[in-house]
Amino acid sequence: MGDVERDGADADAVDGIIGQWVEERPDLTEALWPVEVLGRLQRLGVVLEKEFRAFAAERNLELGEFDVLSTLQRSGPPYELTAGVFRKASMVTSGAITNRIDRMEAKGLVERIRDTEDRRSVKIRLTERGHEITRAYMKDHLLNEARMLELFDREECDELAGKLRRLLLALGDTSIG
Repeated sequence: MGDVERDGADADAVDGIIGQWVEERPDLTEALWPVEVLGRLQRLGVVLEKEFRAFAAERNLELGEFDVLSTLQRSGPPYELTAGVFRKASMVTSGAITNRIDRMEAKGLVERIRDTEDRRSVKIRLTERGHEITRAYMKDHLLNEARMLELFDREECDELAGKLRRLLLALGDTSIG
């Protein structure tokens, strides 16, 4: 598996998992190569989410709240979207979106705007306080992400990003919602 057998300080959790499978099912040894990459990507997703949640919590936000704030901010003026767009983008239930928006509205981060022509349609708009928090958070967030990638130089990051983009495109992830 891979270039070298790893143990001790060079071994990660995926090496341990692969080692267990090799012990249990030696006949699968050569077929385990996808776990080298995809297992690490999956674990990396879990580790990164934990990091991002902690970072948000230090700023009195939930990770999902920052997702709403940043989605509104990057949508451009008038910094508002319908609740339906959020549901599609986040793939969570309408109840979960409603609860999230309720909490954010109570914090003064967003406001609900009823469509004057169709009262059933509600838009979620970023408040001035929401703008301030998003601007400050985003700057800190990017510095935090750069810190997490300090192990690599910019060229290595660009190369990795390109390979991950290729994989995402091949798996059909071509739209942000």
